[in-house]
Amino acid sequence: MSNKILVTGGLGFIGSHVVVELQNEGFEVVIIDNLSNSSIDVLKGITAITKKQPIFEKLDLRDKTAVIDFFKKDQDIIGVIHFAASKAVGESVNLPLLYYENNLNTLIYILQELLNKETSNFIFSSSCTVYGQADSLPITESAPIKAAESPYGNTKQIGEEIIRDTCKVSENLKAIALRYFNPIGAHESAKIGELPIGTPQNLVPFITQTGKGLREQLFVFGDDYPTKDGTCIRDYIHVVDLAKAHVAALKRLIDGDNTDNYEVFNIGTGTGSSVLEVIKTFEEVSNQKLNYKIIDRRAGDVIAAYADTTKANKVLGWKAKLSLKDALISAWKWEKGLN
Repeated sequence: MSNKILVTGGLGFIGSHVVVELQNEGFEVVIIDNLSNSSIDVLKGITAITKKQPIFEKLDLRDKTAVIDFFKKDQDIIGVIHFAASKAVGESVNLPLLYYENNLNTLIYILQELLNKETSNFIFSSSCTVYGQADSLPITESAPIKAAESPYGNTKQIGEEIIRDTCKVSENLKAIALRYFNPIGAHESAKIGELPIGTPQNLVPFITQTGKGLREQLFVFGDDYPTKDGTCIRDYIHVVDLAKAHVAALKRLIDGDNTDNYEVFNIGTGTGSSVLEVIKTFEEVSNQKLNYKIIDRRAGDVIAAYADTTKANKVLGWKAKLSLKDALISAWKWEKGLN
């Protein structure tokens, strides 16, 4: 039986770490990426870590004909892990149609092809943004889905709805949506990591770039939130732990252990850390004093979000093992190795 898995957006931050874990588990991996927000050099990093080069195809999933042709050619794919999507919240506000086209059309085209297969296993890269500012913490999978704060967040909500509705009427499609909290860090080898193009949208690359002197100052958006130190709280999960959750979810579907053909899991650590805690932990592990400045709150930021991971721990048999310190050490090692 084939063990070939398609990873869309497989040269991106999370996708590349998932490819490594899949190859370490003996899966054959095909990567599709259009390189719009990633680099072909990531392929070398994956190969250096696993001693095996995944198959790579440069392809834009917005091209429906190209998607049809790909699945005609690669008929032995038994699972798809779908990352390919635009993900900058601020950009999505300014370019909503780009986000709806890129994040929804591509999903639909892939699902249409999977319905032609006798059986198909699908893992969707979702996000805790679907919860908005949750009514209670920690956030469970049964927490209400709030109105999205951005077109990006809305594409994750609609994406989940598209998959759920398709699974309802398609017995041959089995899917799991993983709602991640805040992925950070890099592979311990420092051969792959987070590679933001232009100004980073996420806290940790901003921290590491400031620590390295690439950025003069780090801005902290608000210190007047109702939290222990006034800064926002998030659940920061090491990207390698996150990658392993994808393998656990995929195996659940392949082995037929799923109890429904559409399931949802939170993927986080279950612990919240404030922005200032992350900064102080980085200073501790790097011996770098960060130049940071408190400025006004940023629109759309929720006060606090961290996961209840009970379901993923019990049902997937997966648990985050790496600490905030581990993640920041790996992120700093990766940053220092970049030119």
